[in-house]
Amino acid sequence: MSSKDQSKQLENKAGTNPRKSFFYRLCRHKTALFSLCTVLIFLLTALTVEIYAICAEYCDFTPAYELTSPETFAPPSTEHIMGTDYMGRDCLLRAIGGIATAVKVGVIAALIAAAIGVTLGMLAGFYGGRLDSFVIWLYSTFAAMPTLLFILAFALLFTRGYLAPELMAPVNFCAQALHTEPGMLAVYLAIGLTGWVTLCKVTRAETMKLRNQTFVQAARVCGVSNVVIIFRHILPNLMHLVIIYFTLRFAYAVMTEVLVSYLGLGVKSAPSWGIMISDGQERLWCGVWWEVTAATVFMFILVLALNLLGDSLRDLLDPKSENRK
Repeated sequence: MSSKDQSKQLENKAGTNPRKSFFYRLCRHKTALFSLCTVLIFLLTALTVEIYAICAEYCDFTPAYELTSPETFAPPSTEHIMGTDYMGRDCLLRAIGGIATAVKVGVIAALIAAAIGVTLGMLAGFYGGRLDSFVIWLYSTFAAMPTLLFILAFALLFTRGYLAPELMAPVNFCAQALHTEPGMLAVYLAIGLTGWVTLCKVTRAETMKLRNQTFVQAARVCGVSNVVIIFRHILPNLMHLVIIYFTLRFAYAVMTEVLVSYLGLGVKSAPSWGIMISDGQERLWCGVWWEVTAATVFMFILVLALNLLGDSLRDLLDPKSENRK
């Protein structure tokens, strides 16, 4: 056997073969690649719409998706591909504008849930004892709380003047920083505070396994502090779980935002797929189907792409997955 073959064999044993890298496997996984490209298109569109909305606000002009016309309930045509609504607004443009609302809710809510779930899960799994018992009680309690109830509670606090002025000041500041309404903060917090339970359970169980591994014991012998061990040695080994969970939670947050907007608890001044479905479903009986169709098609594509991406990332990142290649 030549030295070249021996080095190649050693690379394969060490797992450093570039052909088996994550990006190589991602490019070979057609479903993952297609869903990732779809999600990136939605993210770039959301960013563009958000910048456009900010420019419209500060430059004092009406966004294209808010422009009205006398052509109300116009069916799909070359001028309006997805027709118009009851105010003559283009349904396709409003569906595109709703991407920003959906993506913003998905990203912020998933980040809140991931941050809480990972932090509590690692602390409980690493330290154990009373802290572990407290975290178990905490996520058992939150698991029993419905998301819609949280949204109602926060919406009342943030929009009906139940909070003291000194407490409303940071709420208004956060709303302005995120370029949204105080009522939408209720949606972000409600989805985030009720969505960390599953990740916390998985992270806790995985941390309990990792804390007894050789590399953790070696770090302890070297005098490394527990905080450094948790965030420098254990957290990187949990990132595949965080990425997979974030993707799936993103999809759930998008669907929840559509639901709460449909019920009238979500965004008021920005386009939303839930509002479009709520407005359009009242006129389905008379044949006006295009407003509901525009919103549901966009929602279906995004949620499907996120779910496919989450499943594909599980196959690619999870070392225990049987489908990993």
